Amino acid sequence: MKKILFICGSLNQTIMMHKISQHLEKEYECYFSQFYTDGFLELLRKAGFLNFSILGGEFFRQTTDYLVKNYLLIDYQGKYNDYDLIYTCSDLIVPKNIQNKPVILVQEGMTDPENFMYYFVRILGLPRFFASTSTNGLSDMYNRFCVASEGYENFFVSKGVKREKIAVTGIPNFDDAEKYLQNNFPYKDYVLVATSDSRETFKYENRKKFIRKALKIADGKQIIFKLHPNENVTRAKAEINKYAPGSLIYFNCDINPMIANCSILFTRFSSVVYIGMALGKKIYSDFDTNKLMQLLPIQNGGISSKKIAEEGKQLLENCEIVKLRKTESFPNSKSYSKPIFIKGII
Repeated sequence: MKKILFICGSLNQTIMMHKISQHLEKEYECYFSQFYTDGFLELLRKAGFLNFSILGGEFFRQTTDYLVKNYLLIDYQGKYNDYDLIYTCSDLIVPKNIQNKPVILVQEGMTDPENFMYYFVRILGLPRFFASTSTNGLSDMYNRFCVASEGYENFFVSKGVKREKIAVTGIPNFDDAEKYLQNNFPYKDYVLVATSDSRETFKYENRKKFIRKALKIADGKQIIFKLHPNENVTRAKAEINKYAPGSLIYFNCDINPMIANCSILFTRFSSVVYIGMALGKKIYSDFDTNKLMQLLPIQNGGISSKKIAEEGKQLLENCEIVKLRKTESFPNSKSYSKPIFIKGII
């Protein structure tokens, strides 16, 4: 059986990868890895300097727990198998051992704003991860880029992504918002505030100002805060209790039922706005609402994972054809004794 490696990241990205694999596991051997790197960045990771990112810390722990809990085959850093196909959740870092493989990049959700670091990185040719997710898709080191909607297709093309590499499939976790309406969350008709991990990832945020804006938006309504999974819970709770006493605080739980039951959703740069918009909630965020509506992920009843899996099957078939053609053309050449995958050949 051909082997596929799924490179995970945050818990959201890991769940996406698992959903895709469920449409492939009967035909292929599916393995999973926490997000990884190599070279100098690997030295920094081992030293603990990257624990704020998906390379370590809480993100790494949550992904590991999920993989173990769901009895998935783990091959950290893809060291123990020769893989025929790679699915990855990010191309901000592309490890060397997948650079000669067929790769499918899957959009996670909203990308960070194009701030000065985005232009700084692009002008000077610096590593993309310096600009965070605003540079997603710009490596060109993949064969397919599965995106959330036609709006996102145009968005990524405008940033330089090749349109012929994009597949509009929708993305898991954001393609069936209506299913969250059936839930057991005990509260209704409140203002839901989804916080960020900006400070944990060394970005500026005035949390006091953010909380006061939430109070203004609520105008007396009950406020529920849902803390980001990577956030310093102790600090965040202390700030909320100080500036918005009486608010309810949740963490380490699914935010989607909470979105389904709220009347207003307030956040900054979180993809959760798409669930709120799909359910017709009033949205407050740092993004232009009209632009977000243009980017809104396809609501296809939850079949995005299957469509992304089909892209993988097609890519595997095309690579097999390429391999056979090379073998037939050069039957006596030892240099073609193994499959050869060249970026851009398909």
